Amino acid sequence: MTTAQTPELDVQPTPLALLLLGREADPKSERGVECPGDLPSPSDPDLVERARAAKEKLGDKVFVLGHHYQRDEVIQFADVTGDSFKLARDAAARPEAEYIVFCGVHFMAESADILTSDDQKVVLPDLAAGCSMADMATAEQVAECWDVLTEAGVADQVVPVSYMNSSADIKAFTGRHGGTICTSSNARRALDWAFEQGEKVLFLPDQHLGRNTAVRDMGMSLDDCVLYNPHKPNGGLTAEELRAAKMILWRGHCSVHGRFGLDSVNDVRARIPGVNVLVHPECRHEVVAAADQVGSTEYIIKALEAAPAGSKWAIGTELNLVRRLANRFAPEGKEIVFLDRTVCFCSTMNRIDLPHLVWTLESLAEGNLVNRIEVDKETEAFAKLALERMLALP
Repeated sequence: MTTAQTPELDVQPTPLALLLLGREADPKSERGVECPGDLPSPSDPDLVERARAAKEKLGDKVFVLGHHYQRDEVIQFADVTGDSFKLARDAAARPEAEYIVFCGVHFMAESADILTSDDQKVVLPDLAAGCSMADMATAEQVAECWDVLTEAGVADQVVPVSYMNSSADIKAFTGRHGGTICTSSNARRALDWAFEQGEKVLFLPDQHLGRNTAVRDMGMSLDDCVLYNPHKPNGGLTAEELRAAKMILWRGHCSVHGRFGLDSVNDVRARIPGVNVLVHPECRHEVVAAADQVGSTEYIIKALEAAPAGSKWAIGTELNLVRRLANRFAPEGKEIVFLDRTVCFCSTMNRIDLPHLVWTLESLAEGNLVNRIEVDKETEAFAKLALERMLALP
């Protein structure tokens, strides 16, 4: 018996493959690069004191923002906590602060730079703190999508609505094409506005928030939604499908919220009788449909604040926040658990750790500006236009 020999294939790795293998870098990626400089060890017993000392030395010159998904070791030094848009607005409301240290991810720091004055400098403690969702829509891909819509004869009917969790480039694209930005709290209002301007919406970059808002909140059907895949020719859609659709959803998702499945909901209901399932609208449609309540991060916090003592909750959002809320409300007899059995932190958000924060604060205290996030003026102008349309929503 002979064995057939498989001929060797002359396959050259693509730039994306090299990037995933860690052998190349993408300078335009939200992932960014590792920050330079020497970082203190995470086990350094003096880290907390060093952070306090540096922050005290800086005084009113520094304003530290902490996203809800940050580690506790970082959150303790935040002057304010909140979601990405709230924090960006808080930064703009502190014009006396020369340095805005954003403990979050790259797109959030970009938004803060867009909304703050030219005199203020936005700093991200680790430039590698990106967002996988924001990475799923690049400026080049979205420009190609618009060409596809133009060739299908529907571009003039389409209004782009981009989620806050997007790069400054995508926000600028939205502004240029007459669209608006939305948060998970006001997505319904943004879509209502968009459908007053045109017949269709291109929703970027989170398919789940777009689908859930359209179907669950606005009464559309799943058939009204099509999924544009930037990795397929023409997005994997025919011109007829684009003409028939109301919602053109970008094929993007949150790596954390996308992990929750219907099995998670069924499992927690079986384990904890009487549990209330509360999930973020970035979760899959079947998870949102099976939940008791759905809402933004701020909604989740307020719902738990108002919950009666002794109530039981399974929360479908990032684990750092869920643990913090569980500890906060335990004295009130509220049982709060993570929706899934599998531990799931936001890995990019967790890149902002205490060593990076200490390095950042100490550098600023010594007069060394590090890791500044600065959006170019043209991009800033169009992105700000889209953000202003959101602020003007009724």
